[in-house]
Amino acid sequence: MTYLAAPHRYDALPYRRVGRSGLVLPAISLGLWHNFGDTTSIATQRQLLRTAFDLVNHFDLANNYGPPYGSAETNFGRILREDFKHYRDELIISSKAGWDMWPGPYGKGGGSRKYVLASLDQSLQRLGLDYVDIFYSHRFDPDTPLEETASALAQAVQQGKALYIGISSYSAGKTREIAALLREWKVPLLIHQPAYNLFNRWIEKDLLNATDELGAGVIAFTPLAQGLLTDKYLNGIPDDARINRPGGGSLKQEHLSQANVERARALNEIARRRGQSLAQLALTWTLRDPRVSSALIGASRPEQIVDNVAALAHAPLSADELAEIDKYAVEGGVNLWEKPSTDFA
Repeated sequence: MTYLAAPHRYDALPYRRVGRSGLVLPAISLGLWHNFGDTTSIATQRQLLRTAFDLVNHFDLANNYGPPYGSAETNFGRILREDFKHYRDELIISSKAGWDMWPGPYGKGGGSRKYVLASLDQSLQRLGLDYVDIFYSHRFDPDTPLEETASALAQAVQQGKALYIGISSYSAGKTREIAALLREWKVPLLIHQPAYNLFNRWIEKDLLNATDELGAGVIAFTPLAQGLLTDKYLNGIPDDARINRPGGGSLKQEHLSQANVERARALNEIARRRGQSLAQLALTWTLRDPRVSSALIGASRPEQIVDNVAALAHAPLSADELAEIDKYAVEGGVNLWEKPSTDFA
């Protein structure tokens, strides 16, 4: 059946300015890190994307999303072609390059010109696009001069293969450095994509200050700590949990420590008093800072997308609520991207 987007799809969701750029993003965006590889049926993926498009218009990918690597872009490209082709100019589509992707020394990831530009060309081929809206350096590479990475990213813009440039999991210092290098090419740094949630607050130390100084936006990934900040694990690990599925190794057993689960239960009580789900509370908290342009969610069921977007209809957190949340919003050992964000890969 031919897909027709909901006529009132822009009526409810708020949009936020991305730093000092001309671009706005929906306050909640959909990431395709999980559930869009070949282990998920195309029918399920289509249902998720159709549900999402009627609520948000930003889809975030990377070259190695799957499993297997590349399959999320291939599958999204197919559904884009079959369902969303006529809506392309309403969409923000992003991709990234930085982690291991193909065999041999040139595919191991990083920030070399060879890897970055080859990855972008491969991504565009899988997606069936001439350009992506945002192209990210997916991680800082200590083995490549930052000047080389910046020049490759700038070339992507100059060639018309990307409209904007972003970075992910860079420290505040390296964020400032690459922004300065990009400016030499007259290409602004649009956005930073860091891990950020109630159990992983590293960006509050200096990164938010850095992006604010630079006029760049922030889009937070893992705002739900890969499901830990939902009701899924409050009473044990269900059989269908990501940790039990192919490609789900990013959620580790130690993340589900007794201390983390107990704090999640306490936060769930605060959410309940507000008439929210735990996931909605986590998103409301992540978006409390206006410097955060968007929160990047994942989903395995359409209902999750609807529930997450509904967080935006709830009242902002009060000072008393924020103070109570702070008792439980402490480091939970869930930051898998700590090494690149501290200048080591």
